[in-house]
Amino acid sequence: MKTQLKKGTLDMCVLAVLAKGDSYAYQLVTQLSTGMDISEGTIYPLMRRLQQEAWVETYLVESASGPSRKYYRLTTAGHTALAAMRDEWRSFVNEVEAVVFAPDASGASS
Repeated sequence: MKTQLKKGTLDMCVLAVLAKGDSYAYQLVTQLSTGMDISEGTIYPLMRRLQQEAWVETYLVESASGPSRKYYRLTTAGHTALAAMRDEWRSFVNEVEAVVFAPDASGASS
């Protein structure tokens, strides 16, 4: 179940991290992996899809220690999508909690 939930919320998590500041892919994986199991192999296809959705855009930053890094930043559409996802998530969580934590027939909580 956890894997399916993660798949359904990964876009929102990535957009939320980028809402705090621009980032490159490895840095995103590092930040996300503090709270969930994610790999670099997962992030690159996801970032391409988010670009296709026009929720993120990229730019290059020169590096003194190697090749330029591709940074990702949220677009206006990305901020809008994140706000909608947060609202939908909150509504979903409230619906699930209403069922999972509803009192039983005797009035006691489960």
